[in-house]
Amino acid sequence: MTEANELGLVRIRRALISVSDKTGIVDFAQALKGFGVEIISTGGTANALRAAGIDVLEVSDVTGFPEMMDGRIKTLHPRIHGGLLALRNNPEHEAALQEHGITPIDMIVVNLYPFEQTRAREGVTLKETIEQIDIGGPAMIRSAAKNYASVVVVSSPDDYDEVGAALREHDGATHLELRLKLAARAFWRTGNYDGPIFRFLASHTRGPQHLFGEPGSSTAPPSARDEFALILRPTANLRYGENPHQRAFLCGFGHDDGIARAELISGKEMSFNNYVDADAAWELVSDFDDLACAIIKHTNPAGAAWGRTAEEAYRRALACDPVSAFGGIVAFNRPVDEAAARAVTVIFTEVIIAPDYAPGALDVLKAKKNLRVLRATEPKATEGLEYKQISGGMLAQTRDTHQLKREDLRVVTKRAPTESEIDDLLFAWTVCKHTKSNAIVYVRDKQTVGVGAGQMSRVDSVKLGAMRAQLPVPGSVLASDAFFPFRDGLDEAAKHGITAVIEPGGSVRDDEVVAAADEHGLAMVFTGVRHFKH
Repeated sequence: MTEANELGLVRIRRALISVSDKTGIVDFAQALKGFGVEIISTGGTANALRAAGIDVLEVSDVTGFPEMMDGRIKTLHPRIHGGLLALRNNPEHEAALQEHGITPIDMIVVNLYPFEQTRAREGVTLKETIEQIDIGGPAMIRSAAKNYASVVVVSSPDDYDEVGAALREHDGATHLELRLKLAARAFWRTGNYDGPIFRFLASHTRGPQHLFGEPGSSTAPPSARDEFALILRPTANLRYGENPHQRAFLCGFGHDDGIARAELISGKEMSFNNYVDADAAWELVSDFDDLACAIIKHTNPAGAAWGRTAEEAYRRALACDPVSAFGGIVAFNRPVDEAAARAVTVIFTEVIIAPDYAPGALDVLKAKKNLRVLRATEPKATEGLEYKQISGGMLAQTRDTHQLKREDLRVVTKRAPTESEIDDLLFAWTVCKHTKSNAIVYVRDKQTVGVGAGQMSRVDSVKLGAMRAQLPVPGSVLASDAFFPFRDGLDEAAKHGITAVIEPGGSVRDDEVVAAADEHGLAMVFTGVRHFKH
């Protein structure tokens, strides 16, 4: 068996080059010319190659049609796609090529219009953005990748060195393994390219329900009803996952919000667990309108508090559980000043995250080499879907962006809460929303007093929150992320001197629970909404 047969070698005789990103293209084209490759090119790419002394054949000379409609029509022609898609050694395909005067194309070098970069540009118009949706490029990439048995598709400047090395090794030919790998990369790139375009166009509709209908509804088209397009972009390798024996990567959805796109200003690289905890901290503080600070440990709040200043909010959050705060994640929903920065650096902190930092604050924080300093976009409750992987699949749901208002509360006890109790109940409810179920949160003066998280029994969460409290529990209010199934939780909470309770309601024993609250002289409000977090 010859080497050509064994490796599936195909000599490159004709290549089409049309690139938006011209990085390295002149050197790559010169390398092709060194192997006697005929180059077809378009518009700006052809001009750049000719300026470098490289002879090219215009696409219009191949198709017999000029570029038209402001360049929207260039390569969408049978003499291009026939040359890419024709199966070599297929008699019918070879006959069609000969009949219509089509010459095979063995390589395309194509990268796509910069849609995302254009969309992100300040002041860009809708028309300008639409014009950066590439049509001919993805079509050629897909045609070449489909026919990888005979055609090599080079869809990024990142591929030039690898392809060049193969050409040198095999005297102007490529091998099948390389073509298959490049084809897979090409489809990955076109898939990633379409995702931001979908999100951009969808953002100009009235929302996902208007676009597709509710998932599973009879009005939704089958593809929208039955499939989710989840496009992730690996943006960084992480040292390891939750544990050192696990590999991990940071992936993004391609939009500008969230911890995945936060700027690391100072400190060591973020770890897998850092990202998980930082996200939990940022989601919590983003739910508050007033200045707030949260300290997170293993995704649960070790403390959260309101303050007149960032420093005050931090000190009040720290007071809830200063032991657990060691090695935690600190998040602010307002810029951090120098006084707050100095307070945070008194104990070991893994990550601090805020929308911005005063210059003096950055000087203080950067002095701590092991402290990771993140700058995130302005805090806001992010709409959209969130995902949770299960074995063999994935669950998707709309994000829990529900924010409770005073008028939503339904008083169910003989005593109504005071205005200050309502303030604390709403604060406790927000913290409880971001605490793992079963969740119980004690709050006084918009400062967490104790947190009971992740227990199998709700009454155990009540006990744990009070047991771990470092601040006096009497006089605090209590939030429960789901209803009390029995009165034992209320009885236990009353032992610790709470004054008011907020919970969803909806238990078959609500009357029994409300009666218990009345017996203890507590005020209780129902929300009608629960906040399980698993």
